[in-house]
Formats: sequence, C-alpha cells, structure tokens
Amino acid sequence: MLADKGYDSDDVRASLLLKGILAVIPPKANDKEAIACDYRAYKERNWVERMFNKLKQFRRIATR
Repeated sequence: MLADKGYDSDDVRASLLLKGILAVIPPKANDKEAIACDYRAYKERNWVERMFNKLKQFRRIATR
C-alpha cells in the first residue's frame, strides 16, 4: 500500500502487516526511530497521482 506521511502510525502499519500488505509510507520528520521506505515506489505513486490530476483538468475543459 502506498500512502502519504499522514497515514504513518503504528496502528496502520500493524493492521497492514497482519493482512500481509507491505506498507510504503515515508516516516514523519519527528519520528524517533527510522522506518525503511521504498522511495522509488513512493515517487511512482506521486507520478500516478499527478497524472490523475491532469486527467481531471482535461475533463473540466471537455465538458465546457
């Protein structure tokens, strides 16, 4: 699961781990313990999110 820093909590990570899901969530800046994150996958998530944003903007132009 790819998520923003807002979803970085021990409860979220634990529930995903119990379900067998790998969490790709970058740690918050104020975390005391470093948690490994696949930043390459997180970067690809950002690319997909920006693509959907552009598609939504094109839809707005097409419906006018």
